[in-house]
Amino acid sequence: MKHPKRLFAGVAALALTASGAVVAVRALDGGVPATAVLAKTGTASKTPGELSAAEQAARKKAVDAVLARRAAAVRKGDLKGFLAPVDPKQAELVARQRLLFTNLRKFGFATLQYFTADAFQDSPALVEKFGMTAFSTRVMMRYQIGGLDPRPVQTDLGYTFVPRGGTWVLVDDTGFDETLTEAGHRQPWDFEEVQLVRRGKVVVVVDKREAALGKKVASAADQAVKSVRRHWKRPWNGAVLVVAMPQVRVMSTLWTAGSGDGWTIAAKAVTLFEGEQMGKPVGRPIGSRIVVNPALRKRLDKDLLVHEMTHVATATLGMNTPIWAVEGLAEYVRCRSIEDDPHWSVDPYRKRVRTAYLPKLKSLPSTATFDGDADLAYGTSWWIVEYLADKLGEKKLATLYADLSTQGESALQKDTGLTPTQLATAAKKFKG
Repeated sequence: MKHPKRLFAGVAALALTASGAVVAVRALDGGVPATAVLAKTGTASKTPGELSAAEQAARKKAVDAVLARRAAAVRKGDLKGFLAPVDPKQAELVARQRLLFTNLRKFGFATLQYFTADAFQDSPALVEKFGMTAFSTRVMMRYQIGGLDPRPVQTDLGYTFVPRGGTWVLVDDTGFDETLTEAGHRQPWDFEEVQLVRRGKVVVVVDKREAALGKKVASAADQAVKSVRRHWKRPWNGAVLVVAMPQVRVMSTLWTAGSGDGWTIAAKAVTLFEGEQMGKPVGRPIGSRIVVNPALRKRLDKDLLVHEMTHVATATLGMNTPIWAVEGLAEYVRCRSIEDDPHWSVDPYRKRVRTAYLPKLKSLPSTATFDGDADLAYGTSWWIVEYLADKLGEKKLATLYADLSTQGESALQKDTGLTPTQLATAAKKFKG
């Protein structure tokens, strides 16, 4: 499996360009008279870039007012208020938004806010369908799930509104899906109706029809949390959201297909940040979700989750951790967890690493190593961390990892007395 991508859920700036017809619509909410102004020069309408700053500000204020009422409706459990700005003539849109409300209510948001971020380039199909007054915009959903997220995170939506009857009406919620943040907008509440199963600080999201599966995954996840705590010697509250839904599109762009039938393709930890700008994370990492491979969700057990749980436990420390430490620690905790049971052993894996992978170890595994030979990269990274645990003990290993997270490999010699080259050589000689 290739090294998992990070989830950068947040604002992505887009240039305000367009080729089709766009109108300047003055604010229709917040006490401003509902007046729509169609600005034309001959037969050509204004593009977004030609709107005056005042016109753009008024439009943003008006749409943001609609969005603020929808966020308040979710928090209050007001379905009528949530659906009020949705075009009642579109049955499928109303049904999707009704289901969205039902799902959102189940997550228990501590905070929830919607606001416009930037306008999209015109879609000829949407303009043809809804007229020249159609306004398409990226909408940011800034939220914090109670008991899980220590601070708010963001995801984006693509909405199209038209002015009608003195307000802005939502007429489309899917037309710009492919333009949104690659995976951030594909959240578990955006598909079929969900069921949330809670066990301690673990929350599992499954399809409503698979509540029994949710209980099974929650039990396995709770055991995995305990295993990580046993071998990760730093504070971690064990709070995690596990998504185990059947729809293959659930965060599908995050999924990197592997080969074989093992732990490597069972689940993936996805790091969440405060925001994003131009494809790069903004702010500190807030935490992680675990996304389960839909094809393997019914066969998930504790051992398959421990690796990803380790990523969750360490995700907020910093972004400078070298990849060999990130994956090596997760493998170390997984293997130690397996051997906590005296009836189980990872000796076959240990033998394969010794005989097939260590002879090829010349330097600490890099991203290129993981991309070129994932089995070798994971195996040797595990062995390197096993060596460090033997040399330092688990408490100092955790300190080293925390230092690597903030300082990168420059922390290695300070904490171990070894350069990267010396560490690779020592690990290669380690008998395990």
